[in-house]
Amino acid sequence: MSDSTHSSRRARTVRRTVVTTAAVLVLAGTAAITMTVDSSDEATSGTAAGSSAAAAPALSTPTVDTAIVRESEDAGKTVNLTLDDGPDPRWTPQALELLKRHKARAVFCVTGPNAAAHPDLVKRIVAEGHRLCDHSVSHDTAMDKKPVAYQQREILDAKEMIDQASGGARIRYYRAPGGAFTPPSRQIAAAHGMRNLGWNVDPGDFRQPGAETIVRAVKNQISKGPTILLHDGGGNRAQTIEAMEQLLPWFTEQGYAFSFPRAE
Repeated sequence: MSDSTHSSRRARTVRRTVVTTAAVLVLAGTAAITMTVDSSDEATSGTAAGSSAAAAPALSTPTVDTAIVRESEDAGKTVNLTLDDGPDPRWTPQALELLKRHKARAVFCVTGPNAAAHPDLVKRIVAEGHRLCDHSVSHDTAMDKKPVAYQQREILDAKEMIDQASGGARIRYYRAPGGAFTPPSRQIAAAHGMRNLGWNVDPGDFRQPGAETIVRAVKNQISKGPTILLHDGGGNRAQTIEAMEQLLPWFTEQGYAFSFPRAE
């Protein structure tokens, strides 16, 4: 065999080796990239899942319906008054006096710290025939973005404070601050006998738009459903009290009966 033939074969062998090596390297590189991406995804989701799993407590079985309730427990033409963010030593007594005067009843959605600070008002709310609602500890309107363990602490720590303030009166509802419910928070509340409380009518009284604006908004929205969101805490509630002075007799004149949201 001639030298030129040997040279030609060697060249072909080298070319095959180079091509094979390149292919191996390409495949290896692809695998490495794939492994890196997969590994990174697993690490990220694993960390999130691990953190969530570590943070998320085992949730108890609900004892009441987990659905958000807005309807009345009584049939007919009804209205459900709800007052949030108290009790407040200035505004809650005024709201209670108005309710008594007009033979009306309401749900008071109280925060844990406010209940602990004003147990006399919590007891008065119960004694005068109104109902209690757990409105969390911190009134964190971003609760739905927080870990389940945090949501559970917010709900159950508040419940404990309210229980102590009231002397153990039943807390029939839980209302998430700003309506920031989640499936786990709804289950946590329902596992402790609290219906998740929504609303149909929101006149925006927390923004203090003026008593007449509040009254007008309630009258315009009441056709949406019976449960009205008002506030007796979290700020100056003079406008809400003034609006209630107009609305309570108006409800009676219009044939509404004062009811409660369904609690079972």
